[in-house]
Amino acid sequence: MTLGLIFSLFTFLFIAAVTPGPNNMLLTSCAANYGFRRSIGLLLGIMLGMQSILYLSAFGIAALLLLYPAIHIVLKAIGSLYLLWLAWKTTMANYEPLKTDSKAPKSINWFQGGLLQFLNPKAWMMGLGAVGSFSLPGELFSQSIIVMSIAFVIVNFTAGLIWMGFGSLIGSFLRSRRAWFIFNLVMGLLTAACVPLIWLE
Repeated sequence: MTLGLIFSLFTFLFIAAVTPGPNNMLLTSCAANYGFRRSIGLLLGIMLGMQSILYLSAFGIAALLLLYPAIHIVLKAIGSLYLLWLAWKTTMANYEPLKTDSKAPKSINWFQGGLLQFLNPKAWMMGLGAVGSFSLPGELFSQSIIVMSIAFVIVNFTAGLIWMGFGSLIGSFLRSRRAWFIFNLVMGLLTAACVPLIWLE
């Protein structure tokens, strides 16, 4: 791949990864509620899910979404319900001051972060868009997918750290039960607000 194509790929992926969406809302909320360190598992799960989406897109399974629109509608419906469940879980989180010991409550785990990607149409469109726009034909196809895989890791990790850092900063101000409740309510509503955006894709 040429440097120009790689630059375009990174620009496309970074904009898609860093803009507000379900992943970033969850990372921010998780870091604010449980701390930066306990949010790393969620970030790694999201990154693993995104890698899976990329490879499924590259090797044709995701093309079923384009051939059979009904599958896409079902995916959107399941993804919407899952996001609403996560929004409810975020909103109703019990008040727990941030702790650093091993008895601190667990955050949303890596498996949930990875699962979200399979139910997230934006993740599928990101994978399909990258493969469709930036993959190279013939013998260079595999090489271009490897470059995309590396780009996905770098971009998702960077964007995740930005939102987790933002969440940790907010978390330092969540010293009262009322502030905790208001923040979780806002984050829950923002997560739920991602549902209509799914249907506009």
